[in-house]
Amino acid sequence: MRDRIMRAAGAAFCAMVAFMPVSALAFDVNKASSNFDLVSLSDAELSARSLKTVDMGNVELTSGHIVAADPLAQPDRPAFARTVPAGDYPVRLYEAFGRVAAASMRFGEGKPDHWELATVPGQDIATLKDDEIFGYPVDAGLGSYMDADTLDLIGEREQQVQTQKPDSDANYYNDVLAPELDANKGVYALHRPVTGKKGNVAIFWSGSGDGFYPVFWGMDKEEHPLVLLTDFQVIENADGRRRPNL
Repeated sequence: MRDRIMRAAGAAFCAMVAFMPVSALAFDVNKASSNFDLVSLSDAELSARSLKTVDMGNVELTSGHIVAADPLAQPDRPAFARTVPAGDYPVRLYEAFGRVAAASMRFGEGKPDHWELATVPGQDIATLKDDEIFGYPVDAGLGSYMDADTLDLIGEREQQVQTQKPDSDANYYNDVLAPELDANKGVYALHRPVTGKKGNVAIFWSGSGDGFYPVFWGMDKEEHPLVLLTDFQVIENADGRRRPNL
């Protein structure tokens, strides 16, 4: 199933870079992103910085193993090494210059005490050089958050679609996702692969489109995750009033 929904043009690209560090400003987490304040600013403060927000609703994490990936180009990406308790967690988008600048998932209240680069098994931050970073590749212009278990539901939905059109291959984007994204001007969709089964996917535009994007854990003093943040590198310093020279 998952091989069929991968875009052919992105398959080789994803295979090469899925576990490779990609050049960035520096590994120092505070240099890797200047947008951590997004999750701590009030709605009024965000508005004053020309930032719009979209509260998508809750992602249902049935196992607590989180996958962040382009859901079309790399649906089989491993879950992050760090886990959270199973539960339903809100996802918020931050928009600037008509694009999704960042996406967050909240696990607890408060301002993070410190931030960490999110990794999948097999990635070792100690191997990064000063100009490298881990992240995930995007080749279909989309990012997402989901539970690792939800991948099986996507497979079940595709089988349903295939049964309905046995004479041609199912295309998950055209047959399933496109109408849901179109309902929100193509920007986002809170997608439930199988009606009546717990497990959904927050899908959203990935900044300026295809690229390689880092994800960060916002941690409290007791090393509990408070928030997960994907930075699509559209803004700097959590400010949408001036386009950065990225």
